[in-house]
Amino acid sequence: MIGKFPVDTSSFQEAFKSQTALSEKLAKISLAAAERSTEISAQWAKDTIARFGELASSKEDVTDYAKATSDFASAAAEAAAEHMASFAEVAKQVQMDTVDLMLTAGKDIASETQKVAEKAARDTQAAVKKAAATATAGAPKA
Repeated sequence: MIGKFPVDTSSFQEAFKSQTALSEKLAKISLAAAERSTEISAQWAKDTIARFGELASSKEDVTDYAKATSDFASAAAEAAAEHMASFAEVAKQVQMDTVDLMLTAGKDIASETQKVAEKAARDTQAAVKKAAATATAGAPKA
């Protein structure tokens, strides 16, 4: 009797496909964030090196060295604030993209789960009816 119940493996295959699609989308979000973060870091390094070149140049007066150091520190602090804000924007974008993706995936999974459950219920009902009919047909008549 148990052998009469249908087993549909397509739902497992669909779940695997859905999971790999979700993983691919999450990887794309992560890679885009990593790429943008690398660009920000590289630009920050270039800016710092350029300013350090100005700091390292020889000066005619001793007070010019103090002014150059002060200017360098001010510019470095300003650059740090700007670049940290850029990193925060990247993080915010990753968060928004991930939440959006998870909400969409949740809706898709709920929809697929409902479809699979409805199909399983129909298939099970059909198998039970068939098994009952077979059992009734094979029962001795009084």
